[in-house]
Amino acid sequence: MENKLLLCILLLIPAFASSDFLLTHVRNIKKRSADNDLVVNGIEIYSMKIDSKVTSRFAHNVITSRAVNQGNVSKEVFFDVELPKTAFITKFSMTIDGVTYPGTIKEKEAAKKQYEKAVSRGQTAGLVRASGRKTEKFTVSVNIKAASKVTFELTYEELLKRQFGKYEMFIKVKPKQLVKDFEIEVDIFEPQGIAELEAEGTFITNELQNIIKKTFSGKKGHISFKPTLDQQRTCANCSQSALDGDFTVRYDVKRTTPDNLQIVNGYFVHFFAPTNLPKLSKNIIFVLDTSGSMYGREMEQTKEALLKILDDIKEDDFFNFILFDSEISTWKETLIKATPENLDEARKFVQHISAQGMTNLHGGLMRGIDILNAAHEQNLVPKRSASIIIMLTDGQPNVGVSNTHEIEKAVKKAIDGRYTLYNLGFGSGVDYGFLEKMALENKGLARRIYPDSDAALQLQGFYDEVSNPMLIDVELNYPENEISDLTTNSFKHFYDGSEIVVAGRFVDSNQNHLSVDVRGEGADDALLYTTQQDAEQTAQAFQEQQYIFGEYIERLWAYLTIEQLLEKRITATGEEKENLTAQALALSLMYKFVTPLTSMVVTKPEEDDNEEGIADKPTEGVGMFTSLLQASPVYHTYASPPTWYTSVDGDPHFIISVPQKKDAICFNINENPGMILNLINDPVTGITVNGELIGDKRANSDAKIQNSYFGKLGIANKHLDVKLTVTPETITIQNGDEKTGFTWLDSVTLHQADLTLIINRKKNLVLSMGSGVSFVVVLHQVWKKHPLHQDFLGLYTLKSDELSEQTHGLLGQFFRPIDFTIIEIHPGSDPKKPDATMIVKNNELTVTRGWQKDYRRDPKHGVDIPCWFVHDNGAGLIDGVHTDYIVSSLF
Repeated sequence: MENKLLLCILLLIPAFASSDFLLTHVRNIKKRSADNDLVVNGIEIYSMKIDSKVTSRFAHNVITSRAVNQGNVSKEVFFDVELPKTAFITKFSMTIDGVTYPGTIKEKEAAKKQYEKAVSRGQTAGLVRASGRKTEKFTVSVNIKAASKVTFELTYEELLKRQFGKYEMFIKVKPKQLVKDFEIEVDIFEPQGIAELEAEGTFITNELQNIIKKTFSGKKGHISFKPTLDQQRTCANCSQSALDGDFTVRYDVKRTTPDNLQIVNGYFVHFFAPTNLPKLSKNIIFVLDTSGSMYGREMEQTKEALLKILDDIKEDDFFNFILFDSEISTWKETLIKATPENLDEARKFVQHISAQGMTNLHGGLMRGIDILNAAHEQNLVPKRSASIIIMLTDGQPNVGVSNTHEIEKAVKKAIDGRYTLYNLGFGSGVDYGFLEKMALENKGLARRIYPDSDAALQLQGFYDEVSNPMLIDVELNYPENEISDLTTNSFKHFYDGSEIVVAGRFVDSNQNHLSVDVRGEGADDALLYTTQQDAEQTAQAFQEQQYIFGEYIERLWAYLTIEQLLEKRITATGEEKENLTAQALALSLMYKFVTPLTSMVVTKPEEDDNEEGIADKPTEGVGMFTSLLQASPVYHTYASPPTWYTSVDGDPHFIISVPQKKDAICFNINENPGMILNLINDPVTGITVNGELIGDKRANSDAKIQNSYFGKLGIANKHLDVKLTVTPETITIQNGDEKTGFTWLDSVTLHQADLTLIINRKKNLVLSMGSGVSFVVVLHQVWKKHPLHQDFLGLYTLKSDELSEQTHGLLGQFFRPIDFTIIEIHPGSDPKKPDATMIVKNNELTVTRGWQKDYRRDPKHGVDIPCWFVHDNGAGLIDGVHTDYIVSSLF
């Protein structure tokens, strides 16, 4: 239910470890000339810009800070940015004197090794760490030489959530020194149209208010804030910055219908937010911890919040209080209607609540569930009503049932999907992971209440979020045979002022129409209708756009999917948890999100060496996230493969790299469809790769040699007892007696000891065995109704370090060095392709200069690789003759 987008900018001056020391030193700075006001400890921040582009609630934010070392010695500069806890960093880079040093996002284990290596050299690290209630801090530092400049650029993305009828972007501004060029720019594009737009700041004076420029018309909105140096000063002659506080942008969209569907390039997003529906009545149980640890300020703040909540309870609602300490006590034995008389009595009850004893959390929750059960069974509450349990505790169960796993199991069984459980954890002494898991298992969520002066307002604010249910049991149903990888599409409650977002992708990426059945239970009757949309309507709605960034709907889908996978894994165990982790990790790497499963490795150049830091996303309740997941390294990309490799692709043509010659040899194998060729065979490691040939859909009667391609690959590792079968339609993994199947429409990462498999949807799969054997299988897809050709596969060997000297096969024999000499180059039958004599393996062969296609990066067009072509099925180049490599079966 977080709906705020928060951002805190803080660039620390050199030699200070944290901002806690910053103000002390600033106070000791003497007044300077106008130019010197910009320099603090030799560092001038001459530009700081926050650029946010919001398209259909999805925010893409770029923070750029530029500094120069005005001193005569090297200085260490810190870049600190506070980000929303719900945001994912996607990019970070530093540019020093024109040279850019980017951060790279990796799986945690691989990043951890790089980080530990840096730490062992005594080097500093970039970190994301817990900071505030809704923020986490990204920190990185770099040493820059005298007179050098550095530019920091951080990009992160987040889906803004609607709450109380508005989307809110909350930017915390703390440059802590004057900045020559300071600017906030927010561009918003909403296809439904913008209904209202406002901006304000806690540090904004009357003069600064005039600097905020706000415009919106139709589908576009714009906010800018660009104070001059003088306008940034706390007073006319002061060198301190007045930019210290919160800058908030709020907006909402026009709603002519409850639904907004958008379809772009095979992906869709569905925003659902009906208005003007009658409110459902609530049946609400407050389950309150009154143990001794709540004594004092926490109890007083809880009582203060409850009294304000009682003022907001509607007369149609039903409610009750359950108190738990060493004993369990209730205000009433059943749910009570919120009449004025009953509310007055409840206020008196709340005022006399006191704290004592231990914490029987299990007993309190079970009593609350029993009261809700009885109310429904006895028809004391309306059939169409929302039943909610709000539990508040500041400690851990230590009397009654104290085992948290037993409590989770008992509560889930008792609720049985009928009610929503919200768990509020007061202070730092709670087992927040336990509260979160239990809430998620019962269709609710957990929220941490911070023991500050506004704790009562935090409690009341949470109640306000769930106080106006409009629908229960909401389902958004999409055609199962048309949609894959759908995000959550069923919801226990829909609250007034909020919004439901569902995203997915089409099985056929060319599909441009979508029909959705919407169901829900309202106060008076059921909500039931069908809504439709097509890609052309989306395109028309987007004609005015200027702010869309890339494939934003696809990224929105990926963001939402990762967020929900990470949430589901909180309650999962065993194999289910492993699968959820693998899926979330694969998407995080594919879309380059820093999530709890990935890290950003930051390379920081120094005079004599490079420093490497690691940016980690913290988990809830951890002050600094340093406990990294133990998992096998995932080679998620081959964007930078070895320069030299062997491959077979096309019809089928083989490319053999010869690094010492900076050249390549190629040859074709012409065999009939159905033949199976041995490509790699290593009797020592037990790794074999075979390929089965397919032909065109019909034979060419005029051609002497028929086209053939690899239509099936079999990759086996005898020692791991693993067999991988790849066709243009499916990927099947057999591990012992167990089989797992995928299609090329999946995006999957599987990793276990010594083996990693990654499927990049409709493109390729990457297979890594141990630390030195890696293959890429490329998928070639043709037009489905093509009269002649059909889909086929290509195989590329990226690494073969671990294969033994005994490795053989049409490809495997070339993993050992091969030498050749070219003589007597002369014109051939094709003027563009000269012939020559190749001396190789004591043979003299007539070869032709030409090229073959490398399809690793571009499966459709490929890249031309120059090579010397050996005729007659590689005769004289390969050991023996090509028929020696025909085998009887794929394994």
